[in-house]
Amino acid sequence: MSGHKYAKTDVDTPWRSLRSLRQVLALAGLSILAFLGACLGCGFGPRSLVQTRLQYNEAVKTTSEEQFLLNIVRLRYTDTPSSLAISNIADQQELASELQAIPFFLAGAADGFRSQALPQASLSRASRPTLSYTPLDDEEYTRRLFTPISLNGAFYLSRTTWPIATVFRLYLENLNWVSNAETASGPTPKCAPDYAQFLEGICALQELQDAQLVQLFIDQQEEILAGPFPDPPNASDLAIKAVEMELEVRKEPQGFCLIRKTNQPMLAIDPRAKLNTAWDTFCRCFHVDPEVSTLKITTEELPPFSDPNGPRLELLDLETRSLLQALFFVSHGIDVPKEHIVAGKVPMTCNPDGTSFDWRQVMDGLFHVHCVKSKRRPEEAYVAVRYEDYWYYIDHRDRDTKATFALLLEVSRLELQSYESEAPLLTIPLGRYGQIRK
Repeated sequence: MSGHKYAKTDVDTPWRSLRSLRQVLALAGLSILAFLGACLGCGFGPRSLVQTRLQYNEAVKTTSEEQFLLNIVRLRYTDTPSSLAISNIADQQELASELQAIPFFLAGAADGFRSQALPQASLSRASRPTLSYTPLDDEEYTRRLFTPISLNGAFYLSRTTWPIATVFRLYLENLNWVSNAETASGPTPKCAPDYAQFLEGICALQELQDAQLVQLFIDQQEEILAGPFPDPPNASDLAIKAVEMELEVRKEPQGFCLIRKTNQPMLAIDPRAKLNTAWDTFCRCFHVDPEVSTLKITTEELPPFSDPNGPRLELLDLETRSLLQALFFVSHGIDVPKEHIVAGKVPMTCNPDGTSFDWRQVMDGLFHVHCVKSKRRPEEAYVAVRYEDYWYYIDHRDRDTKATFALLLEVSRLELQSYESEAPLLTIPLGRYGQIRK
């Protein structure tokens, strides 16, 4: 009887072990599927694009704004600005899973040894972002920083949705030799700048623009460079060469003429403007003839030291700022702590009577950066950077400063990031992270 019993056990035990193994594997499979489903919710494939693209976009935007504000703060302290451009972002993602059953044997009281299987599962997720930075402190970058904005550039900005007063206050050194705080276009001056007449005239111009009484436009003008002369034997060759030189050969009744076309920026004045007191203020501040219907916009054509009591002008002659000068200028809109003033970390400007000059008179309605000593980032900050143990930030509710900051940032991208630096790339692999095991 006992032999028969053990013979039956020898036959049934493998089948029982096999059924047990199937059950264990089935349960393990369901567990792994649930685990994989939870982990895959993190996103791979197309889902990873949905989850990471906007995060990278927000990170690039935030750090670019913070770096830009930090450089403005550095200029206020007469420190050297420095920038890194993000030239490349590469994010390689990897997902690996493994499921196995490890056999082992248990001692049974009646049946001897009984085989079982121990399920084991693993899931590995790896993300390897690689960031490439380009230093922007080379010779070409510095040259662009110091190059004044062109007349066409200033005119283009003036025709955008930004107020003309904002553009002119930022990017003009003077208008018809009326100073726009020219000494503020560099390190903080010791003496108070000359700005009041310019600011009064520009505010009057803004009032006229808001009332749609002045309008910027382009007048295409022609200038005869040569001619008239008789029919040349090689008229076709001459015409081709003229096109290459951006000129035009035109046949007139007197003969052929070589003509150059230019786009002349102009300011048109509505006749109704002459009934507005803002027009009188504008003409008085910038020595403009009040009877003109158009004003030609030029750059550096008007000689300095012109007699303000001389003939009234029929043009607006601009001297423009470089981006670095504009950044120095707005840096005077930064509040600085008194302890830094006392310690001599920040240069100060004085009035003729020796009192401190209030730069808010120049920057009113244009640019203002607050400072506060705190361990945490100010809650009301739109952009904030920490420097010299203080937080410097733009208030989220300050629409004028936010608009000025956005204009400066966008112009800096046009002026400075339109070329590829030859400096070596600094590539930082962030390594592997996000490993999950169970």
